[in-house]
Amino acid sequence: MTQLTEHSAPLSSAAALERGRAATLTSAVLRGAFAAGLGLGAIAVLVMAMWITSPFPDSGAGGALRIAAGLWLLGHGVELVRPDTLSGTPAPIGVVPLLLMGLPAWLAYRAARDALEPDEGRPQLTGLGAVCTVSGGYLLVGASAVLYVGDGALTAHPLRAALTLPVLTVLSAAAGAWTAHGCPRLPLPQGLPGAVRRALARTFWAPAGRRRVAVAGRSGAAACLLLVGGGALLVGASLVWHGDPAHTSFVQLAGDWSGRVAVLLLGLALVPNAAVWGAAYGLGPGFALGTTATATPLGVVGTPALPSFPLLAAVPDGPGTPLNWAAAGVPAVAGLAVAWFTVRVAAPPFALREEAWSARGTALTAALGGVVCAGLTAVLAGLAGGPLGSGRLAAFGPVWWLTGAAALAWTVALGVPAALLLRLWRLRERRPKDLPAAEPLPATGAGERTATGSGAGERGATATATGAGSGGAESGAPEGAWWRAPWRRPAGRRGAGAAAPGPRAASEGGEAIGGLDILDALDVAEAGAGAGAGGATGAGAGGTSGSGGTSGAGGTGGTSGTGAGAKEVFDPGFEPYDFLPAESWHERGAREARWAAFKEASGGLMADFPATPGPLTPGPLAPEPPSLRKGGSDTDENPGGTTP
Repeated sequence: MTQLTEHSAPLSSAAALERGRAATLTSAVLRGAFAAGLGLGAIAVLVMAMWITSPFPDSGAGGALRIAAGLWLLGHGVELVRPDTLSGTPAPIGVVPLLLMGLPAWLAYRAARDALEPDEGRPQLTGLGAVCTVSGGYLLVGASAVLYVGDGALTAHPLRAALTLPVLTVLSAAAGAWTAHGCPRLPLPQGLPGAVRRALARTFWAPAGRRRVAVAGRSGAAACLLLVGGGALLVGASLVWHGDPAHTSFVQLAGDWSGRVAVLLLGLALVPNAAVWGAAYGLGPGFALGTTATATPLGVVGTPALPSFPLLAAVPDGPGTPLNWAAAGVPAVAGLAVAWFTVRVAAPPFALREEAWSARGTALTAALGGVVCAGLTAVLAGLAGGPLGSGRLAAFGPVWWLTGAAALAWTVALGVPAALLLRLWRLRERRPKDLPAAEPLPATGAGERTATGSGAGERGATATATGAGSGGAESGAPEGAWWRAPWRRPAGRRGAGAAAPGPRAASEGGEAIGGLDILDALDVAEAGAGAGAGGATGAGAGGTSGSGGTSGAGGTGGTSGTGAGAKEVFDPGFEPYDFLPAESWHERGAREARWAAFKEASGGLMADFPATPGPLTPGPLAPEPPSLRKGGSDTDENPGGTTP
């Protein structure tokens, strides 16, 4: 009985694990099927809306649904065939609307990414498992759609559909799984020869190599986007230039508003294709207008076979003009973009020569960016073209390998030299500009201030400061010191030609602090105060002397200020006065006056705290250091004697 009890728990756990795995796999398959059904349903809604609003529909609801399924397959790159034509020969349709292709790709991507989200109580799928299960569910719906359109106006060959339909599905699901895992670095393929693996490990798979590959990928993608964007700009300009033929074609295709809406939606779906065609036109090879004509910036060669469509009405005709040749500016901008996105990492602004990449590494990275741009452009050119019928309409759009080769030539020929020149410019030696010498201020007075303090140990010190200029001088601090705040500057330095401020009244009934601004008094006290061994502190403007000399209250041994032929320190209109004793410095009115001066000088940045702190809770006092008890200090008789 005990053995049965002990084995019951593992058996139930294994069964629960198997049920969890089955539920996870089923959920992933359903996610893929739901993504396919969502894309198919979105297209079916649009087609059914056009069928309902059409005054003379050619078929019933079943025919409209088959057309919707055929358009959904066309968005996956599956070539459709029109069996009923006037000539009796089936006509293929292979031009895939790139905007229509974006919907199923995004849905498959989201399905694979969501399948890898952790679910509490269920085992986690691996990346390969998520790709296989999601793609399996998606392709089940795709196979059903291929069978369903077999009897419609647009059919799909089952073998061709089996080869092309899984490509977009699997690639999109793989991208979603890779993103769900945090975009990890791909390992080296195992089937490569040892020499090739070692070479890749030393170059592209090394840390420096991976960084250069990432920079090249970004620069190539940016250049490709600029190519496509420039192509769209060329198409828009051509549509405006050929506005009348485009409008005539749009009106002739459909007479009722529902048909015109359908033509407008089809034109919008083909706008990315037209942008790629414009990029191929700017690169030079141009694009085919049937099997007997090609449109290039030099002119249209041959006899084009153009069906009636607004976007095709914008194709330039006749020989090329300088306005057509200006399309070459699009690939030129793409080549410069490769250089810019490469050098912004290889040699950032104001970087040292030792920190930047070498010229060889910069050139190789720019060339690799050109290769990436050429590969992406070739893929887009292959997807944007295809047949529109049989006979002369069997080839439409750019030739992918010619477009890719032209993109490679433009980006490498312009990107590599531009990258080297930009790197050289950023790493040039920068010499500091010769700054003009500052003119000395006119001296209006000079004086010497001395403060002496003596304590119990008969020790003293002397602080001497010599002032020059209208604002006086400060001891121990050069003019413009980095630690000096703006509100701590003397009056003469706050503005050219500004006179010293006059007396400042104390706020809320307080007393005025002499005839001088409290901020200037602090500056002079800092410059002229002498500190002895007994800690003597000068109160007020300690070392300032007038005609008769002034005295300040010090510590135990006393402090005296002596004038020695001093002149006016601040401005010619300064009048000497007696400084307040240390006890008045710490009175409530004086403290409030100083606090009001601080708040006014801060420009409203200082918080509105009270000038006098509230009562403190009595607590244990720290023992007084022996050195202070022995030598005596001015703080023994003058608590709070330290100037704030």
